[in-house]
Amino acid sequence: MIDAFFAGERDAGRPLVAAWVIATEGSTYRKAGALMLFSSQGGRCGLLSGGCLEGDLQEHASRLLSEGGRLTTRSYDSRGSDDPIWGLGLGCEGLMRMLLLRQDATDGYQPLEFLLSGARTRTRGTCAIVVSVEAADPAAAALLPGTHWTWAEHDAQANALPEPVLARCRARAASGVAGIEWLQLGDQRAEVFFAPVARRPAVLLCGAGPDAEPVAALAAQMGWQVSVVDHRPAYIARERFAAATDLRLVEADRLGELLDLDLYDAAVVMSHHLVADGHYLGQLAGSRISYVGLLGPAARRERLYAELGPRADALRPRLRAPVGLDLGGRTPEAIALSIVAEIQAVLNGRRGLPFSV
Repeated sequence: MIDAFFAGERDAGRPLVAAWVIATEGSTYRKAGALMLFSSQGGRCGLLSGGCLEGDLQEHASRLLSEGGRLTTRSYDSRGSDDPIWGLGLGCEGLMRMLLLRQDATDGYQPLEFLLSGARTRTRGTCAIVVSVEAADPAAAALLPGTHWTWAEHDAQANALPEPVLARCRARAASGVAGIEWLQLGDQRAEVFFAPVARRPAVLLCGAGPDAEPVAALAAQMGWQVSVVDHRPAYIARERFAAATDLRLVEADRLGELLDLDLYDAAVVMSHHLVADGHYLGQLAGSRISYVGLLGPAARRERLYAELGPRADALRPRLRAPVGLDLGGRTPEAIALSIVAEIQAVLNGRRGLPFSV
């Protein structure tokens, strides 16, 4: 994951290059805001083009690291041509523009540190990076490419940003959409790339049985924040789950007392214990979690609805039961894939249909 890759380079005090997709046209593998990292040791983390452009990007990143530059941009255009591009035959029919920015200890690895720590803490914010500058007298320009600002909600100091930058940072944070804008800043016109903090989905698994393990593992691979709770002490075993997983021993009927449920985007009830599942659902009914999944057949769902009584009314519009998309397969791994796929679709406002339909 990018977090671990970045932490390793930062903690070792080594410079690295952050590469963002800053603009696209037509069909492209990734869109504006996608991020990839290149280390001074030749390592890389992330993917921007499905493997087609990463070699060329790494060459330019290596130049930044070896020559001490701050910023460079690259454009890759495969629109309207059947000729191989860069000797790789992309055939994607799209244009991608990339920004490569050196990050090191001299500036506290900013703004990358800001974006990644904001994602971990689910802080609403935006970074703004100057890509290019137009000025009547370029030699006297006060604003340089690579200049950056950061804005975070509830940070009073962030209000000191130049007004046009401040307004656009707020708007980009609200929309969650990255992109380039031209701003008039004093007597200079600046091309600015805005990258909102990518708030990671937070998922709560109610039940830590064996089939929760692949769900937690796959959700973690997606970069989500994962919490697993169970009322049975023997099931809360650290060695069964990734180190970043939040494990808690919680009585099912006290779930809302011990956790702030409104911090979660999705919850899956999968304890295989009817009474406990009823308590979990009762607690989740009073939350604002938009996706609640329940493992088990429809008959089990109806029985739990009956036991919940009036509280079931608050749960029905949000409950996915049986949980998951109909992908086929009966193994724990296949079921985990169907659950995580449904969460991904619902959180992104999609129906989980094939692209070919």
